[in-house]
Amino acid sequence: MRRISLAWIALVLALPVAALAAPEGPEPVAGDFVIHDFRFASGDQLAELKLHYITIGQPRRDASGRVQNGVLILHGTTGSGRQFLSPNFAGVLFGPGQLLDANRYFLILPDGIGHGASSKPSDGLHARFPRYTYDDMVSAQHRLLTEGLHVDHLRLVMGTSMGGMHSWVWAETFPDFADGFVPLAAVPTQIAGRNRVMRKMILDDIRNDPEWKGGDYSSQPRGLESAVQVLVIMTSAPLPWQIAAPTRDQADQFLAIQMKTRLTGADANNFLYAFDASREYDPSVGLDKITGPLLAINFADDVINPPELQLMEKLMPKVRQGRYVLIPAGPDTHGHGTHSWPVFWQQYLKEFLEKLPEK
Repeated sequence: MRRISLAWIALVLALPVAALAAPEGPEPVAGDFVIHDFRFASGDQLAELKLHYITIGQPRRDASGRVQNGVLILHGTTGSGRQFLSPNFAGVLFGPGQLLDANRYFLILPDGIGHGASSKPSDGLHARFPRYTYDDMVSAQHRLLTEGLHVDHLRLVMGTSMGGMHSWVWAETFPDFADGFVPLAAVPTQIAGRNRVMRKMILDDIRNDPEWKGGDYSSQPRGLESAVQVLVIMTSAPLPWQIAAPTRDQADQFLAIQMKTRLTGADANNFLYAFDASREYDPSVGLDKITGPLLAINFADDVINPPELQLMEKLMPKVRQGRYVLIPAGPDTHGHGTHSWPVFWQQYLKEFLEKLPEK
């Protein structure tokens, strides 16, 4: 399987949205939706909360006006909706005849609060920006759909990493809003153990750096680089990394490319807030609220959600119509990041879609 280099990924992310449109398919359309006086779960309020989004395709409504073909796809921590326009994702799922063919589906790719082109600390409030949680992010996504895009129903909610955790929150909070839910690279329980420790290290690297200055720095604090180094390890995978960097010099070059790519455009406050947002996440207490079909897909070489913890085996029986699939590791998988390579899991998505109620 041909690999795509980090340099190529960086080039793709720099291209205009229209340049990333799938051949023969509808072009992506970008937009912004502003929620006035958005109230966070903490009680904090923001006069204007902007949510940026990309849509591909057109909504199809039934005789009553209800949308039948909406697909919400949610990104991971520090990411954005445009990451799904990459060749390894859109090129496998969004094209003519593919599983989420944009000629058939109305694809919605939002930037979560604090991410991408949506409202975030670096816009000016810095550390005075409300400390948002995953519940806040999902609430804003719901309002984007219902108030901004006038979508009252989804065929599918799907997400990767943090977006996978959001998919679990969606399934509990709005169980009747979608026909099915597909969280990828996520576990529906409180973040603890090594996962929490790595996230705490990221938070401490930034907050304990004197150059952070309580969030009012004039240049990026050095703690951001340390935090990104932790993220590199979090998203690592031993076998493909060994294949990509089998010598000392190649490993050093590999790390240099990783750091340059991840630090480009990064902001310490945005980074801190994005990882802090997971602090109250814990769907395990409400899994019985999930009434519709759900497909959970995880990966055997995922450092963040290691399968040896057996968490999914304990939790999935509580999901009435749930199925859990573990994708085995191999020389071409990407650890946690395999969530963005549907070539490895699209067969399970295909089976899932085929079993959903006809529309």
